[in-house]
Amino acid sequence: MTSRLNPDDQQHVEEYLQLSQHQVERQPFRPWLLLGVILAVVIALGLLSRFLSYLTL
Repeated sequence: MTSRLNPDDQQHVEEYLQLSQHQVERQPFRPWLLLGVILAVVIALGLLSRFLSYLTL
C-alpha cells in the first residue's frame, strides 16, 4: 500500500514508530482465557444476586 504522506512526513512517522516505547512485546491473545474469565464473572455475579435476594426475602 502506498502512503499518501509526502516522503519527509513518512520518514517522521517511521522514526516515531521505531522508538523503544512503541516496541512492546505482547503476549498472544488467548480467547479461551477471556471466555473463562467472563464466564466466571457472570457465575459469581449470579450467585451474589441469589445470595442477596435470599437475605432480603
